[in-house]
Amino acid sequence: MEVLSADESWNLLSSRTLGRLVTCVDGYPEVFPVNFVVQRRTVLFRTAEFATKLFTVVMNAHVVFEADDHTVSEGWSVIVKGIAQVLNTSDEIEEAERAQLLPWTAGMKPRYVRVEPTEISGRRFRFGSAAVTD
Repeated sequence: MEVLSADESWNLLSSRTLGRLVTCVDGYPEVFPVNFVVQRRTVLFRTAEFATKLFTVVMNAHVVFEADDHTVSEGWSVIVKGIAQVLNTSDEIEEAERAQLLPWTAGMKPRYVRVEPTEISGRRFRFGSAAVTD
């Protein structure tokens, strides 16, 4: 396993469009797959006006976001811990719209949520059999 630098982690995260938002409501974890973009070293995603995702980040702004990828021989995972903020001002929304983040599923997704990181960590894994030592 290799620990990645913050720059490497952001570069890998920027190369993906699907990740997982992890929140906690009433003591229970909730995990949501979301399409996203990285903008200014933050994670940006969209959601519907009355979606569970929106409700959970309003109830508890402390979130975790994870994205990963793999090939036959290796894989990586990046985790962002941070504070989710529903964007409300016209300046915030205009900036978010410049990211050209389009919803993947049918239906209106007018609300933008930005995860401001407090911590980012990344790991790269090489697959194969474990080394045997005497």
